[in-house]
Amino acid sequence: MKQLLQNIKTGASTVEDVPVPTPRKGQALVKVAASLVSAGTERMVVEFAEKSLVGKARSRPDLVRQVVDKARREGLVNTAQAAFNRLDQPMALGYSTAGTIVALGEGVEGFQVGQRVACAGSGYAVHAEYNVVPRNLLTPLPDNVDFESAAFTTLGAIALHGFRLAEAQIGENVAVIGMGLVGLLTAQIATAAGCNVLGIDIDPTRISLASSLGLRAVRRAEAVSSSAALTAERGFDAILICADTSSNDPVELAGAIARDRARVVATGAVGLTFPRKIYYEKEISFINSRSYGPGRYDSSYEEQGKDYPLGYVRWTEGRNFEAVVDLMARGKLNVQPLITHRFDINEAAQAYEVITGKRNEPFLGVVLTYPEEETKEEGRIIFPSIVHRQSSVVRLGVLGAGQFANSILLPSIKKSDDIELVGIASTGGLHAQHAGKKSGFQYATSDEDEIINDPNVNTVAILTRHNTHAELIVKALKAGKHVFVEKPLAITPPQLRSIEEQLLITNNCLLMAGFNRRFAPLAQQLQSLVSTQSVQGPKYIHYRVNAGPIPLNHWTHDPEIGGGRIIGEGCHFVDFITFLVGAVPISVTAHALPNNSKYRDDNVSMTFTFPDGSIGIVDYLANGDKSFPKERVEVFCGGQIAVLSDFVSLQTVKDGKKKEVKGVQNKGWVEEWKTFAKSIREGRQPPIPYEQLIGSAKATFAAVESIREKHAIDI
Repeated sequence: MKQLLQNIKTGASTVEDVPVPTPRKGQALVKVAASLVSAGTERMVVEFAEKSLVGKARSRPDLVRQVVDKARREGLVNTAQAAFNRLDQPMALGYSTAGTIVALGEGVEGFQVGQRVACAGSGYAVHAEYNVVPRNLLTPLPDNVDFESAAFTTLGAIALHGFRLAEAQIGENVAVIGMGLVGLLTAQIATAAGCNVLGIDIDPTRISLASSLGLRAVRRAEAVSSSAALTAERGFDAILICADTSSNDPVELAGAIARDRARVVATGAVGLTFPRKIYYEKEISFINSRSYGPGRYDSSYEEQGKDYPLGYVRWTEGRNFEAVVDLMARGKLNVQPLITHRFDINEAAQAYEVITGKRNEPFLGVVLTYPEEETKEEGRIIFPSIVHRQSSVVRLGVLGAGQFANSILLPSIKKSDDIELVGIASTGGLHAQHAGKKSGFQYATSDEDEIINDPNVNTVAILTRHNTHAELIVKALKAGKHVFVEKPLAITPPQLRSIEEQLLITNNCLLMAGFNRRFAPLAQQLQSLVSTQSVQGPKYIHYRVNAGPIPLNHWTHDPEIGGGRIIGEGCHFVDFITFLVGAVPISVTAHALPNNSKYRDDNVSMTFTFPDGSIGIVDYLANGDKSFPKERVEVFCGGQIAVLSDFVSLQTVKDGKKKEVKGVQNKGWVEEWKTFAKSIREGRQPPIPYEQLIGSAKATFAAVESIREKHAIDI
């Protein structure tokens, strides 16, 4: 299929061939008929992408600070590679489309194949021939609402949510500052609600367009006098700012024309330096409107389809979509006159020449159109320049092509010995296409089963979200494939049991988890130091992890998707102490700091005991400063001390003598893949003994149980 993409590094907007996405549970596959280009949001993205590196840095000093902190922790080379890889990722543009459902994932109730729908959401309703869209971001279309009009639904919901926040009543006086797309939609909505509306803009053509829609509108210079006449000198009850400008003039004008205790709502990006005197004297209320309505930015609502009860949240973003479509169907919201440009998807890059001013022509509504005929395109893109090498022993298929895969795993795999890159899959298709072309795979697909069942693939790497790992491991092992899975193996005990059961009946297939740290050169040296015959007795190991916080709504925190940070990432550090001791822990006592609505049990101290009496402590902390080094391991045993600092230096102290080895940070990603590939080629045992692989997972489950039960747990 064709999709419009933005390259953040080069600034180029291009139309690429991308695999048709595959709908997951709770999603529908929609064949797009029309999509709306956002002159505000998308222009901002394109203009940022077109800046030089210096220009990007100046416009986003917050990101520069993150890069500097990362460089302090991990070194300049690793940081530069990560930053440039991030910039190289293609961005899918668009968030408002309309089309026809052609396939349904599991659990999409209330919709059917062949149904016409409006679609919303960044990352979902993108400029592409096919979209996968979650259930709560779909809205049915009546027969009398055409696809081009329906493509305005998301933008209409932005206008409607702003109007609802103003709490305007029938007969109240409402001013709309800015007669762009959102402003014209807002003015029509306010009029339909029975308000007396005045539109204000600096552009006479926008005033004329508003008048043609039956709206009252004046130029900025006439705003104050017209406001006095319309409101009988009382001032406006509500003022909606829909302008897009860094100037403070809109908020100053709003204060001037507002009545006593009026409400001002900003749906546009404007200067927010308030004239205190007038806002204070009139006691004006001001609020920034956030997108489409309640549910926005809530992954449980948007991604998992969990609706809010109507009795408690009357107007969610989904119900706002429905209301906008209903206004269109009843002729109360007319968007066709707002369309100034139409481009076929193959010419979509020209749309950005319009909205960024390169064509120097006026514009308002810019719509992309798509072929009407049903073309059953495959979810696969072949890269013909890549030749299949029959001699390769490890023929790899990859499931998942996100940021970690592109920045860490795939570059590490390419540095390993004699691994043939056959196919790569991501359900959205886009990231697989980009990674496949960049890394040299033979094809990219949106179908995970195509990789697993490909006879040219004998090894599968699973780099998807945590909740999918166990099912994909079992499926790949059943298909006779060697399996590498990025941690964790599983996020629930039943999932882990299914893997154990499959391993008992699987012959000649290796399973390995991405516990890269045990393969790092300094980690190997450390393990050799503490496991020699001259070092007698149990070990005391302290592993401190300055993990830093992640947003509370991040999928890793979701117990059903990410499993939480201890299971999802803490397993790394449990595996490492298991590696140093050479055995799995037999019990754990874990304690967590109070969450205080800022954390999710990710400030945890875990104490593990081992069969030989060794003790391993893992302190996993989210409440520190990320500019400080992330990891430090201290080992006390046999009259010596060893300290591994962030995989950059290893210091040992014995008999009063200190030794230190320093280097560039290396956490073992390349080495783990070289070891895994060698084990496959030479028919060796798994690089990580299964007892340790399974035992580390069980230990993290027990640690979470210990936090909850507040006592020691036997593993």
